[in-house]
Amino acid sequence: AELFHPLVWQWFQTRFGKPTPAQEEGWPGLIRRENTLIAAPTGGGKTLSAFFVAINELVTESLEHRLDEGTQILYLSPLRALSNDIKKNLEEPLAEISALLTDKGHKFEPIKVGLRTGDTTTYERAKLIKRPPHILVTTPESLFLMLSSPKARATLTSVKTIIIDEIHALARDKRGTHMSLSMEQLHRICKVPPLRIGLSATQRPLDKIASFLVGGLDGERHCTIVDVSKQRDADIDIITPDIPLSAICSMEQWENVYGKIQTLIEEHRSTLIFVNTRYMAERITFQLSEALGEGAIACHHGSLSKQKRLEAEDKLKKGEIKAIVATASLELGIDIGTIDLVCQISSP
Repeated sequence: AELFHPLVWQWFQTRFGKPTPAQEEGWPGLIRRENTLIAAPTGGGKTLSAFFVAINELVTESLEHRLDEGTQILYLSPLRALSNDIKKNLEEPLAEISALLTDKGHKFEPIKVGLRTGDTTTYERAKLIKRPPHILVTTPESLFLMLSSPKARATLTSVKTIIIDEIHALARDKRGTHMSLSMEQLHRICKVPPLRIGLSATQRPLDKIASFLVGGLDGERHCTIVDVSKQRDADIDIITPDIPLSAICSMEQWENVYGKIQTLIEEHRSTLIFVNTRYMAERITFQLSEALGEGAIACHHGSLSKQKRLEAEDKLKKGEIKAIVATASLELGIDIGTIDLVCQISSP
């Protein structure tokens, strides 16, 4: 508690009660501005463990009237859906903390949150450059585009903290390599070397992911690893059509699959169904809607408009639909509410 501003800590206790292991073990090093990789399962509080320290710092600076203009916290996520989710989840606590500070008679500058992804309009991008938010939520690709623009790049020189969510999903491929180059460019242009925080699911090897996070040569940059992962029990079943499989799935076999999925959806409160292609997502959504009713099923993939994707995510969280059929656009870390069954149709 002594690590944080009293009112910020009061808000945390009112909202959450006590810290999770990821928060208890991660906070001391983050307060000391040590590059840190936090590994914890979904729901382990790792995102808040990173953001709470950063928010506390911004609130303290705001109350002392020394909050600098410009973006100070940069949050990177692999998916637009996750970025949208994080922005919403940041605005709510910031509004609650602001209300608490106002009630106590404090004068302060509001902390602004901005979002830049492939869905961001030209007008919104121009606003982000003209009035940079204190916290910017974005993706690796959008960060690269910002660094390629002199005006946008200038708004990033004030960044003090970089948070990379679901870093294990980036460390494995060329997207991660590309992001590493952007991180090094940021390191070079920022006024102070940014604190790097990586958030990971329980994937191994953590030392390799930590090295990927901090970059540099020959281990010159240290990274603290906070590992609070634990093995969860999983109830996994493989279901095949009652009709013998062949090289190409027949209409009769597909009808059998749809029937089994329909039964599973009806037996559960809320179901998330993953498929491999956008076409398959549309097709299965249509077939299930025919059986369960149009309002019971939603579709989610990268080619849908931003509004349709956000509507589907919102309905899923609120429990307004029985199931959602998605591609990898929904695979990482968003707050999916009351899901109690996940299905994968065909190979993952």
